[in-house]
Amino acid sequence: MDKRNSAKPLHLFLLLSLAAVFLWSMIHPRQWDTWVMEVTPAVVGTAILLATYRRFRLTSVTYVMIWFFSIILIIGGHYTYAEMPLFNWLRDTYHLSRNHYDRFGHFFQGVTPALLARELLLRTSPLKRGKWLFFIVCCICLAISAGYELVEWGASVALQEGAESFVGSQGDVWDAQKDMFLCLCGAIAAQLALGRLQDRQLEKQIGKNR
Repeated sequence: MDKRNSAKPLHLFLLLSLAAVFLWSMIHPRQWDTWVMEVTPAVVGTAILLATYRRFRLTSVTYVMIWFFSIILIIGGHYTYAEMPLFNWLRDTYHLSRNHYDRFGHFFQGVTPALLARELLLRTSPLKRGKWLFFIVCCICLAISAGYELVEWGASVALQEGAESFVGSQGDVWDAQKDMFLCLCGAIAAQLALGRLQDRQLEKQIGKNR
């Protein structure tokens, strides 16, 4: 089987399972406006990936992490980040100060963009594997996180109290800073834990070895 086609069953499973979760999330979400704001990035991202699948196919590890992060966004849109049931249970069982689903999401806001940015830079720029690639990927992820915090701030100004479910700060005045820190941690962890796997898949898929 062609190397590019061998991963198609996995990619099809990711697409169909994501569609199933998306359809489930539309069944009585807690707040429709929050659902729209949270789910839109996942929908737009999926549309872009589908449009570019034939001419610029990504590695499977990148697709899997995009899928996982999209699931996080969609579930967060359905329940809101402050009321995700599993993390409510964790909060109550372990006497935590808050529902940490938002923190969980921001960690993967670093993991997924890190792998995507890393692959795009390796395939489309003169950058090679090493310290500069690692650093630039972290900077890109922090920029994305900062941009998202600006969106949350704009929503807070525009919607006032109605933005709390979208922002998910749960009264923490340092919420934005903690979110960005977790994003950075996610970017570092992704490159350390999954960078070599991504390199192997790149080499098999397109012969990229530099």
